[in-house]
Amino acid sequence: MTLRFNKLHPHFAAEAGPVDLRRVHDEEALEGIRTAMDEHAVLVFRDQAFSGGEQLDFAARLDGELHRKTGFSVLQKNRFGDEALSDVSNVEADGQVVEADSRRRLYSLGNRLWHTDASFQDPRGRYSMLAALVVPPVPADTEFADMRTAYDTLPEETKAGLEGLRVHHSIAHSRMTLGFEFSEEERDRLKGAIHPLVLTNPRTGRRALYLASHASRILDRPVPEGRLVLRELTEHATRPELVYRHSWRDGDFVIWDNRATMHRACPYEDTVHRREMRRVTTLDTGDPARVAQPA
Repeated sequence: MTLRFNKLHPHFAAEAGPVDLRRVHDEEALEGIRTAMDEHAVLVFRDQAFSGGEQLDFAARLDGELHRKTGFSVLQKNRFGDEALSDVSNVEADGQVVEADSRRRLYSLGNRLWHTDASFQDPRGRYSMLAALVVPPVPADTEFADMRTAYDTLPEETKAGLEGLRVHHSIAHSRMTLGFEFSEEERDRLKGAIHPLVLTNPRTGRRALYLASHASRILDRPVPEGRLVLRELTEHATRPELVYRHSWRDGDFVIWDNRATMHRACPYEDTVHRREMRRVTTLDTGDPARVAQPA
């Protein structure tokens, strides 16, 4: 099977031609998707009809090990029975749309910050795959920022100054900036992880800034200076010309590379309009072509 991809943005993001990903099993087609991810970093597939199990199976075929230590799993049990299938919805466990003061909603507001999935874990997240089951009748878009072009367009002197810097990422940090309160036990379970500020894709050699609202500090710099550097780099990376805005349709399935992008959810009337989405994130553990092979 040969897939075609049409660009959606001058620098990154592409839409795939018609395909039912549930039926994509052959390694040649899977490797074609990985190669397209290396080039475009964000891929849009239309009219997908995954069940939860099918979405988990496809993610494992494409990219191997699944991320199950999600931040939200510390607060509440997953209603689907598998922590790898993240509930990116505005409904409670009973199926009702969230109330304005719901703890679930207040936690989820952090998704409106520029972030990178599972950067607070080691190993970090690699691909995220988000399926849209129910899309509101109002715009509820997601924005993506191209962190590769962001790195490429930095002055050479700035690039040199970033070499070797390490950053602590914590999902508790990003939520606490919005006033979300964690119990002591929850904070103990959300210690975070340390990653380089600049990542290199081992398949292509292309470099990218690795930022997120989860980034609490640069270990190798004084805290005020480090936070200023992170803020300035984020502003540089999220300039309008580096951002693709995706308008969701029912059945959309979007895959993005967390090592090459940041993203954020755009606000909408989330206490009024139902929005149901399911996300699976894989872990950055070795070459996906090898990791995804059955034992």
